[in-house]
Amino acid sequence: ILSAVTGLNVMSDPCSFSSFTRCVTKHLNLHLHLDFDRHVIRGRVALTVEVLEDRFSTLTLDSSDLSVVSVTANGQPVSLPSSLSVLMAWQHVIVEVTYETSPSATALQWLTPEQTAGKKHPYLFSQCQAHHCRSMIPCQDTPSIKHTYYAQVSVPKDLVTVMSAVRDGQEVDPQDSGRIIYRFRQTVPMPSYLIAIVAGALESREIGPRSRVWSEKEFVDKAAFEFSETEAMLKTAEELAGPYVWGQYDVLVLPPSFPYGGMENPCLTFATPTLLVIAHEISHSWTGNLVTNKTWEHFWVSGVCTFSFHSPVLVISQVNTFGANNPLTNLVPSLQDVNPDDAFSSVPYEKGFALLYHLEEQLGGPEVFMGFVKSYIQRFAYSSVTTEEWKNYLFAYFKDKVDILNKVDWNAWMFTPGMPPVKPQYDTTMADACNALSQRWLQAKDQDLNSFKQSDVKTLSSHQVIEFLSLLLQEDPLPLTHVKKMQEVYDLNAYMNAEIRFRWLRLCVRSRWEEVVPLALKMATDQGRMKFTRPLFREVFNFEKFRDEALRVFLAHRAGMHPVTSGLVSKDLKVDVSNAASQ
Repeated sequence: ILSAVTGLNVMSDPCSFSSFTRCVTKHLNLHLHLDFDRHVIRGRVALTVEVLEDRFSTLTLDSSDLSVVSVTANGQPVSLPSSLSVLMAWQHVIVEVTYETSPSATALQWLTPEQTAGKKHPYLFSQCQAHHCRSMIPCQDTPSIKHTYYAQVSVPKDLVTVMSAVRDGQEVDPQDSGRIIYRFRQTVPMPSYLIAIVAGALESREIGPRSRVWSEKEFVDKAAFEFSETEAMLKTAEELAGPYVWGQYDVLVLPPSFPYGGMENPCLTFATPTLLVIAHEISHSWTGNLVTNKTWEHFWVSGVCTFSFHSPVLVISQVNTFGANNPLTNLVPSLQDVNPDDAFSSVPYEKGFALLYHLEEQLGGPEVFMGFVKSYIQRFAYSSVTTEEWKNYLFAYFKDKVDILNKVDWNAWMFTPGMPPVKPQYDTTMADACNALSQRWLQAKDQDLNSFKQSDVKTLSSHQVIEFLSLLLQEDPLPLTHVKKMQEVYDLNAYMNAEIRFRWLRLCVRSRWEEVVPLALKMATDQGRMKFTRPLFREVFNFEKFRDEALRVFLAHRAGMHPVTSGLVSKDLKVDVSNAASQ
């Protein structure tokens, strides 16, 4: 991040140097040239900026590892100081920056042909959430600012490009007949973290009247089948939250190294082979994309709509990972001097879900509360909100139930670390079966092990098996005899569901089953979803006998990992990446 402008610069977002109370970007016009040999993007961006106050003279843009070639403001050359600041004397200004990204840009992962399914062509994908757009484009990289964008992208002719925008045609690159220029337009204002780009040997299939699925040809037909219910889910979401405003809703199935299960980029949701349900990402089209958290401290408000599509998951594992007194387990944490990547977890979703479910119970049930959610989305559409604004609207909407709302311990919910202050009363019928089975295993002596039968899990849904394993992971490790017996009667090694397999392998490693360690490290490296990769590496690292093996496998695979994943795993394993690189 560039150094801040001294003086009266207003620091309204701790994760950005852009002063969004003083000037805002309204539109980006992008020209991008993807260089797969050097792993860089040569770019030119024209930012249309509106000045909001008198005597404002300096625009500061966020950037990370960008080589800036030139800058103009309304066509006039600007000589740059050490930070990317532009002196301005207009109400509206078009700032044009010509630049080049670094091969190590944190927003970008460049895959060699060998890392793809087809093995013939390279592949590029971006991941800008939370604050990585600045390594791809100099911009006001804060969710508080929303803008439209237009893009032209030049790629080798064997590749196809898609973006988080509506496709707007293509042509042979007039500068190089071996390349194609793809054009895109995004007419709905959106924050910088939702700018997304993918280039590879992609094919698509139609899966609905406003949806296509994109992938390498090896996966595309399977993906079309997996996501065939997308239109039905979109219609359900529209009934709950109002019209879908983004036009196209496409799904892109990425290579396994993508660090998240899914990413709700407008017009083009990113998914990995481990993502089983698209409903969560669809719901972000309303809260997250249409109504956005003003800063990453208020990230939980992006889950206000996803709550409608959500089944409760215990937040306890993430609280245990951070520590029950860690302020990053606050629903609204302070991110002053904190990297948002380090704060990323399921806590905002799960603790936020618990709060919303609690409020729904208190205020009159699902029909009443979803009326509020729909009204809230319509009120704050196309803008960014804080927790305080959300809460004020809640009190205004339920003005006849303020006495109920005043009984809520808002400070405990919002600003106190650890578990939620109230455990909502969910329907526990399905959970009870999981709890009973987990208790049988926890209390079983060696002589009791023959009482377990395959039928114990035959009647359980995959969600119940996940819950059963999750409950065991909250307790002290099972004896090795127990997990071996569990494999014998339940054959959990045969489960391919990533959520089940992930928990089962962690349970086995924790019980010190040495033969399972290679399977755990294989899952940690076969896919790059941080939700799986980081805990699996941590689990093996904590098995003293295999600590060196965990480090060896990580260092061997680090180059093929997404930069964010690699950086966070290196912290988990206490690896000095700069020293490791020279070994």
